Amino acid sequence: MARSGNAGSSRRDRRKRSGGPSSGPAAGRPSVSAEGAIIIFAKAPVPGTVKTRMCPPLIPDEAASLHGSLVMDAVERTRSLRGFDVFLACTPGMDHPFFQTLAARHRIRLCDQVGEDLGQRMDHALTAAFTRGYAHAVIVGTDIPNLAARHYERATALLQTTDVVLGPTEDGGYYLVGAKHPVPALFADIPWSTGEVLTQSLAGAERAGLIVGLLDPERDLDTFDDIRAFLHNDAGSGRLSTRTGNVLHTLIQRHGEASPG
Repeated sequence: MARSGNAGSSRRDRRKRSGGPSSGPAAGRPSVSAEGAIIIFAKAPVPGTVKTRMCPPLIPDEAASLHGSLVMDAVERTRSLRGFDVFLACTPGMDHPFFQTLAARHRIRLCDQVGEDLGQRMDHALTAAFTRGYAHAVIVGTDIPNLAARHYERATALLQTTDVVLGPTEDGGYYLVGAKHPVPALFADIPWSTGEVLTQSLAGAERAGLIVGLLDPERDLDTFDDIRAFLHNDAGSGRLSTRTGNVLHTLIQRHGEASPG
């Protein structure tokens, strides 16, 4: 198991690394317009399929409204970035009207998520990015209201000296994964949707001899109590979009303060 370290630090396995990072786009690969790829993993905001752990007290329509706002935040906050092409990896499919509207409004590309579980889907997305010729790629979810350009910039900086970058969440998962070559070992045999995701991912990275860098931890929004905690602790940071802030405050007004735990 890889030892825990400070945020932003790197981890080096004591054994000799097996193989090195890719040196750049291989000959014959399709040309790309940027060095890096940002891949936003997103579900369509269909009531009853998103933010289900918030229901109750939320009703499915409210949960879907919040989810849709968070997806839009994730896309909009990539607009100021330079050096990245942005992809929206969609489920159930990129033909959903929500995704088509986002693609028309913003300069992003759509693709489908491919794989049986989250690990397979992330592995496929990263491998596809490197096949296209990107030198590094970052995958993010849509549950972090404070996700900002600084996260991508710090991840890119860490990838200069690491194989993998992870952004831990406070519940034991991670909100961001970046790499500069395929890392299938990072996604193998992980108990997804549990508090062991980060720990087991770090252990897999250590077994594979991968150097891992860590970003600062962030709070994700999975439960109604997460909304309460976020508004109490983080909303004053100034990084919350007006749209999502209004949604969160409306939900608190409607349903009251959720009891801790």
